[in-house]
Amino acid sequence: MKALTVKPGTAGDVKVEEVPDPVRADDELLVEGLAVGVCGTDKEIVRGEYGWTPAGRDRLVIGHESLGRVLEAPAGSAHHAGDLVVGVVRRPDPEPCGACAHDEWDMCRNGRYTERGIKQIDGYASERWTVEEKYAVGVAGHLGLAGVLLEPTSVVAKAWEQVDRIGARAWFEPRRALVTGAGPIGLLAAMLGVQRGLDVHVLDRVTDGPKPELVRDLGATYHATSVREVAAQACPDVVIEATGVGQLVFDAMAENAAYGIVCLTGVSSKGRSLSVDAGGLNRELVLENDVVVGSVNANLRHYRAAADALAKADADWLHRLITRRVPLADAPKSFDEPAGQDVKIVITLGDVSDPSAPAG
Repeated sequence: MKALTVKPGTAGDVKVEEVPDPVRADDELLVEGLAVGVCGTDKEIVRGEYGWTPAGRDRLVIGHESLGRVLEAPAGSAHHAGDLVVGVVRRPDPEPCGACAHDEWDMCRNGRYTERGIKQIDGYASERWTVEEKYAVGVAGHLGLAGVLLEPTSVVAKAWEQVDRIGARAWFEPRRALVTGAGPIGLLAAMLGVQRGLDVHVLDRVTDGPKPELVRDLGATYHATSVREVAAQACPDVVIEATGVGQLVFDAMAENAAYGIVCLTGVSSKGRSLSVDAGGLNRELVLENDVVVGSVNANLRHYRAAADALAKADADWLHRLITRRVPLADAPKSFDEPAGQDVKIVITLGDVSDPSAPAG
């Protein structure tokens, strides 16, 4: 079968090649790969900046944002042939830390976790793959290709859960939220905010293309100004920062309501310096009981919450987030192309004209 592989640590060494067909273990599903999403982590791996191969190998099958159709399942499984599923990315470490031992592997304390398509386990960018049944999450059939958005949605489902848990330290009834960044993570974070009944504001730098319209059609307010200007108007109780841009990160910390919560989901690049009034920022955080928290990855609870959120979302709106489909044969070239006005690029692995249809 064909798969998209990389040589971690070597820039640009990404190619489609023949790899052995997977063999299903008794506790696994055999899945027909339909699509994988492309995100910043994938691009870092292709640039040689990140990624680890499985033991004894020099290449890694990439792809952690998955969508597939079940071909075979164990007897008595909750999943059946024809079902749409997504594979969880992270696995707990072999000698689990306390968090991993309690199935909170997204909060691993010692860093010995592994990840499909990223760290020491092959990913999902292949025509067929297997996944342990307990790490497979069902996708509502009516979503079709939009089911590939489940993994990024799990990331923001966790972010909102972190906001809830921090807010629960005292009375907390947020009314307004600001999301910085209108990429896939930002738009999905905004979607969850709207589903919660919040007045959601989204900040991005572009003024045309699909992003402003996607925000408006979600029922949120789009801005292309500055955090300070948006905050003066909206006074957000919650900020979900989804860009990783250093200045925006610090602006988000400074410009929120008292007892505000800022959740950082964007990963910043190293080596860029900013001039920050650390004393003034500290004063605001302390005197207003503000909280800044980082959030990354997701566990099964978050995947299931994400599946619920996508199931009740507008499927047409979700499909509009997928602005470019690239067939597997052309996938290597897509990592070199500028993003332009794309929101989400998806690599198609097979016939996804109607991925909710039963396998033939």
